[in-house]
Amino acid sequence: GGTMALSRNESQEKAMIIIYDALTREHMGMEFDPKELIEDVIELPYDEVDLYIKEVVVKALLHKEEYIEKLEKHMETWTFKRLNRLNQAILLMSCAHFFEVKDADKAVVINVAVTLAKRYLDDNDYKFVNAILDNVLC
Repeated sequence: GGTMALSRNESQEKAMIIIYDALTREHMGMEFDPKELIEDVIELPYDEVDLYIKEVVVKALLHKEEYIEKLEKHMETWTFKRLNRLNQAILLMSCAHFFEVKDADKAVVINVAVTLAKRYLDDNDYKFVNAILDNVLC
């Protein structure tokens, strides 16, 4: 169709929302199909969805436990479970972007996460996101 391609920023925001939806369903003990979640949020058939979104969302969910382990190593007194779910989504998305997308630049990945944190989380949460990712992404 004549759909406008999403900008990279919009793609990142959508990926965060899809991961958030998946975490919410998991939390509620609901079954879900990642492909359907992606189609619902993007409002396109899966085949037409931006590769970045598919890659980041699927890998974030696939490698979730591994990423949580990496993140919690740098959280000191916090656990991943205690974080706000949007915060969880941003961190998982950042890990998937950095570890799975070819040629992902650490500074770019952190910048995206901080931008989303400033938009969606409480005032100083972006500092936490920045600090954690700075340690985890390497």
